[in-house]
Parts: sequence; C-alpha cells; structure tokens
Amino acid sequence: MKESKPFTNDSQDDVKFSVIIPAHNEEHYIGECLESIAKAAQSYKNQVEVIVVLNRCTDKTEEIAHSYNCVTLNNSDKNLSKIRNAGAALARGEILVTIDADTRMTEHFLSEVDKHLASNQYIGGGVNGDFERVSFGIIVSTLLLIVPLLFKYGFVSVGIFWCYKKDFQAINGFNETMLMAEDADFAKRLKVWGKKNGKKYGTIKNGMITSCRRFDRYGDWVLVKRPGMIFAYLKGTDQKAANEAYYEDQGR
Repeated sequence: MKESKPFTNDSQDDVKFSVIIPAHNEEHYIGECLESIAKAAQSYKNQVEVIVVLNRCTDKTEEIAHSYNCVTLNNSDKNLSKIRNAGAALARGEILVTIDADTRMTEHFLSEVDKHLASNQYIGGGVNGDFERVSFGIIVSTLLLIVPLLFKYGFVSVGIFWCYKKDFQAINGFNETMLMAEDADFAKRLKVWGKKNGKKYGTIKNGMITSCRRFDRYGDWVLVKRPGMIFAYLKGTDQKAANEAYYEDQGR
C-alpha cells in the first residue's frame, strides 16, 4: 500500500480543485487513476482534494482511497448522476473535476484546466484522449454510439468534466432523472449555460487515457452485436440497460 498521501484532507487547507470519482468495486483500477491525479497535482500542493464516492463497494476500493488520503463517502444509488452529485455536495474546491475510476488523466490536465478557466473564456468543458488499446471493432462501436449522441446533444466532449463549482451548481449538476448518457446531457447544459454568459465550452486535448474493460468483457464489436444498447443510451432512462452497463457490472 502506498505510504505517501498526496491529497489534502484537511479542512484548514485552501482547496483549489475537488476531483470526484464514482467507484463501485474499483480495486483493480482506482490506484492508477489516483496515481495519475497525484502527478497532475504536483504543482498544486495541498490544493487538491479527491472525493471517492464508494458505491456499494465490497472490495479494497476504500482502503486504496484512504491510502491516498482521499475523502470518502458511502452511497447506494444505482444512478451515476446522484453518485457524482453527492460527491460534488462535499466539495470544498472552487473548481470541480469529475473522472471515472478506470480513467487516467494526463500529467498536464489540471494545469490546462486552471489555464482555461483563468482566461475567463471558458465555462468549463470535457476532454479528449485515448483508449488504452485500439482495434477496428472498438472504433466502429464507439462511432455507432457517438454519432447518434452528437445528433441529440450536439458537438460536446465528455470523458472528464471540469468547471467552477458555482457553474456546476447553477445548472443543478448532473440530471438525476437520467441513468445513461448523463454525461452528454451535462455537457450540453453546461455549454448552453456558457453561451448565456458569453463563454465557450472547452476541450482539453490529449487529457486522458481510459480503460477498455467493457470491450474486454463484451467484445470489441459489442454495439454492432447489441444495437439495442445504443437506443438505451439515447433514451437515457432504461434502468435494466443501465444496470447491465454500469450498476451491476463488477468494477464500476
């Protein structure tokens, strides 16, 4: 177990970033995620808190989170919007960042967020990046999902979100009526809020690396073989599909 504790967990510290991680049995992934945040946070000593929302965990996720000095809270909702919003409610930082436990931010990510928001040109935004491996099947499956979502939600980036907490609160965070595609919905609403305030929706380039665990489990051609899942994402409120994709899947 890691000896150093890179994140602040002291109420006396002046927190700049609050990073929120929803975690359901993530012992195989969350260590690398936290290590990536620690590297990105090196220029912000004692200014970064990480909030791990422990969602029905029965493994060592909590132990790993504590080894990095993360703030933790327990949550039993099968709803990623509620899980992330619960973490945001505890956040002390002026800037919120949300990241999944199987994703790693790149070393420059937090400094890029800081620079983008300090310019006063951006309301916040998302990120683009890479899968940890690529295949033709993964490319096709990803496009089959992204293209219809673009028609519904517009050109927005997702992956890792970043914005001031005040703007997160202004749009009421993530939509708790949505069980899937809540990230695209959040991005669209943040973009609209930015436009009202004369600001752009931004994208941090090459800001993340994310796992292929669902492709590993279901196959790289998963959305070719299971097109019904695409319609479930577009609908956004299908509990059965959401449970299968996220909430009853080991390691979410």
